[in-house]
Amino acid sequence: MTTSPLDPTASHEPASHTADDAHLASLGYTSDFKRDMNFWGNFALGFTYLSPVVGVYSLFGTSLAQGGPPMIWAIVLAALGQLLVALVFGEVVAQYPVAGGVYPWARRLWGRRWAWMTGWVYMIALTVTIAAVSYGAGPFVAIVLGIDGTTAVTVWCAIGLIVLTTLLNLGGTRLLARIAFFGFAAELVGALVVGIWVLLTERHHSVGALFDTYDVQGDGSYFPAFAAAALIGLYLFYGFEACGDVAEEVKDPGRQIPKAMRMTIYIGGAAAFFITFALILGVPSFAAVFAEQDTDPVSTVLENAFGSVGFRIVLVIVLISFLSCVLSLQAAASRMIYAYARDDMMPGSALLKRFSSARHVPPYALSLAALIPIVIILGSQVSDNALIRIISFASFGIYLAFMMVVAAALRARLKGWKPSGTFTLGRWGLLVTIAALAYQLMASLNMIWPRTPDVPWYDNWIVALGAAIVLGVGLVYMLLARPYRHSDAAHGDALNIVTPYPGESGFDRLNQRD
Repeated sequence: MTTSPLDPTASHEPASHTADDAHLASLGYTSDFKRDMNFWGNFALGFTYLSPVVGVYSLFGTSLAQGGPPMIWAIVLAALGQLLVALVFGEVVAQYPVAGGVYPWARRLWGRRWAWMTGWVYMIALTVTIAAVSYGAGPFVAIVLGIDGTTAVTVWCAIGLIVLTTLLNLGGTRLLARIAFFGFAAELVGALVVGIWVLLTERHHSVGALFDTYDVQGDGSYFPAFAAAALIGLYLFYGFEACGDVAEEVKDPGRQIPKAMRMTIYIGGAAAFFITFALILGVPSFAAVFAEQDTDPVSTVLENAFGSVGFRIVLVIVLISFLSCVLSLQAAASRMIYAYARDDMMPGSALLKRFSSARHVPPYALSLAALIPIVIILGSQVSDNALIRIISFASFGIYLAFMMVVAAALRARLKGWKPSGTFTLGRWGLLVTIAALAYQLMASLNMIWPRTPDVPWYDNWIVALGAAIVLGVGLVYMLLARPYRHSDAAHGDALNIVTPYPGESGFDRLNQRD
């Protein structure tokens, strides 16, 4: 019996499980996961987490109102910036293909304390992102069902989506890979069909509109308006790191994961740009969007292009994108929580690191990755603009965690670290790492910059305040409880070189240092 190379669980590579497991053992871990995911399944996981449809449809109206049609170029800039980060992550995961992604990477590159804070920030940001994506799906569910999209309906639809993805994730890696690949295929085909049809039937503007601000900036500079609208790009381009979060479930991770990360940016970026391009040219009236008379231009364009029945069919495809996105997010979050708990880094570690031998997934870590987003969604009812606030904090938290890994990689390089995995940047490594960190700093500053002087100060600084609270709580707990001392797993040992495939050329076990 033959298997398709596009089967996300099929292996068409030479058997390398022994080498993969030996490399993992050299890093101090024995995995309970099954390596049921090949390159296509790994790429699909990253793509559906990034989800161009979810990102664009969630923020298109807001970004268009703030920055006009040129906001599309924020997508290009964010893609280029995050590609730099993906290249840095590719080097790290090739040397350290351990489940949990940024936490074990920071642990090996810098040390226990830095890793603990990185994992804490990433865990909170991931769970907030699950809440943001689930909340954003609510209005589309209401339209498909033909009911009013009230706040209560949005909240309960979001909770229902999280419960469903939790049940699917409990099915194991093989089911996760297959659903992620199905979601990728549906989203990509849907994006192409929708975009082409809108361009053929509902094009109201020329390509020149992409360079016309339509005076959204008033009498001032256009830059502040563009910076505010750039949230669409910042929210879009993370998810590639999920390819590394499941490193212990991937065949030949040192080679396949860096490639899957880059492919996620390439294809995800192209799809996001095309969707946004088609929607911009299909908007009947920019003036109506700017005046807040058309607050949902995505629905306006799609209903005009497809009619009421076709519009609902398109939204079903959109909801598949939301489903697969939440599924991938939750998988990444649960692996991060499991990796954290495996090293006894958090309260309840004894429970959270328990593993289902039947399904080869951490059920309690998955449950926590559902519970926290549900609590956030229930609490969001106190805000009049919950989605934008949740997205802003989620994006900043992810960027902050990324920044901590890139900073750790830069520090390790300056101390003499030379990546020894099967993917390296060679002599370009230092320059790319510096550029990636610079991009992360500028993007993060943009996300916390206050832009609403007419609201109370605490509302104007809500993203920065939220980040300060997360960092403050984490720092206090870390200093008082010292959870980083609960495990003797290797840390801060990036300068010790380990051959990625010891079965081929031999290796020395890593020395563990304080």
